[in-house]
Amino acid sequence: MTSTHRDALFVLVKSLSKSEKRQFKLYVGRLGVNTDAKFLALFNLLDKIKKYDEKVILDSGIVKKTQLSNLKAHLYKQILVSLRLNPVNQNIRIQIREQLDFATILYQKGLYKQSLKILDKAKAVAIENEEKNIAYEIVELEKIIETQYITRSIPDRADELAVQAKELSAMNVMTSKLSNLSLQLYGIMLKVGYVQNDADYQRVKEYFESHLPKYRLGDLGFREKLWLYKAHLWYSFLIQDFLSSYKYASKWVDLFYDQEEQIYLNPVFFLKGNHYLLESLFYVKYSSQFREVLENLETVVASKDFPKNDNIGSLAFLYINANKLNLHFLEGTFHKGLYLIKIVEYGINKHQDRIDAHHIMVLYYKIACLYFGAGDHRNCIVYLKKIINNKNLKMREDLMCFARVLSLFAHYEAGMDYHLEVQLKSTYKFLLKMNDLHAVQKEMIKFLRNLGNIYPHELQDEFKKLHTQLKKYEDHPYEKRAFLYLDIISWLESHLENKPVAQIIREKAMAYTR
Repeated sequence: MTSTHRDALFVLVKSLSKSEKRQFKLYVGRLGVNTDAKFLALFNLLDKIKKYDEKVILDSGIVKKTQLSNLKAHLYKQILVSLRLNPVNQNIRIQIREQLDFATILYQKGLYKQSLKILDKAKAVAIENEEKNIAYEIVELEKIIETQYITRSIPDRADELAVQAKELSAMNVMTSKLSNLSLQLYGIMLKVGYVQNDADYQRVKEYFESHLPKYRLGDLGFREKLWLYKAHLWYSFLIQDFLSSYKYASKWVDLFYDQEEQIYLNPVFFLKGNHYLLESLFYVKYSSQFREVLENLETVVASKDFPKNDNIGSLAFLYINANKLNLHFLEGTFHKGLYLIKIVEYGINKHQDRIDAHHIMVLYYKIACLYFGAGDHRNCIVYLKKIINNKNLKMREDLMCFARVLSLFAHYEAGMDYHLEVQLKSTYKFLLKMNDLHAVQKEMIKFLRNLGNIYPHELQDEFKKLHTQLKKYEDHPYEKRAFLYLDIISWLESHLENKPVAQIIREKAMAYTR
């Protein structure tokens, strides 16, 4: 990993747009004394250089080595202050917190009545926009002020604030319990993966049911429902109940369309909800609904009112393009999807500082699958090598496994006989080293182990045997997910029926159309 990625200040400077850089210079130059400030000189230098190099900074004479750390910290803080003042970043959450800060300053000056007036307005906005944590902070400050300055303008003020604090606290506790459950389930997914047997299923089920707080749906607000649906979604993914994950992802997205102002207040949750809905639709093969959801998502993201910033731009790129690739896999229209490769490559380069390496490898795997389906096996191998040869990344075993298996099939289809033998050995060794092999992977090992001893005229029979064995697991509750990474059954059927794999998938897609 380069020092460019290690130095937070350099990454922050390079992330700034032209308008943000211009605003920063205006901000620091608002007083004449700042014009020649060392931190501005450091900013200009970092903006100019291509990669972070401490020697270049020290040789410039801007700062001594002993002062560099403090100067960088000061510059970092000044950039953040400048960004906070930018109207682009003035979302409702920042605006409410700003009002809370103003009220605190007025309170400290002893201007209690003015402080309470600002707090009352800010609290109404916070509650209206489901910002209950900030609303609770506001009520707590109101209580402090009321103990020192009794306005007598509203009867029973103490009782009113006590009730509000209790209600907001209860809602925040519910949100906290649901968000904790959602996070813990996600953690189980990362550590253990999907359930693989009845014992795993029972453990996850008991954990979910014991940690799900009691609630009445009608009492929950937007934020509580959002975390409730997220928790159910992760539970559904863990137990591989994809119809249930579709159900709760739909509820998640419908929450936003029912309260459209929340789309613009919480754009990241809106994007993620749509991504999980599309993922669920992909798993259950509802291609027509998949296309509709994707088109709606693109329309909203492209609208002038949808928030624009670097994080949202990166997430929108990742989710929209990954799912555009998935749509071509669903419909078997591999050739039509090839135009996406340049778009994805460009986007990876543009957003690489904000997209983790794992998601980039997933995009490479999808591109490889696109090439494989289109019959371009050599380009498929090129992209799979990017995954297989990645030594700096601790890959998820399942992705690495299917990248190797797909590479083997691509070498076979490309007629690269010498390379095929090498691929056979390395893939076989890798599968043997894998932890917790699924039945599908075990069948693949058996097939690969015998492949070297099979004569060409016997291959069709071996394909038929493997197809028969794998079909048993196509609808198995704990094995079916393997076929979502690599549609090996369709590939085998393409050889058995002497049809292109894309045609086989298109025919299946027609049967699933709804």
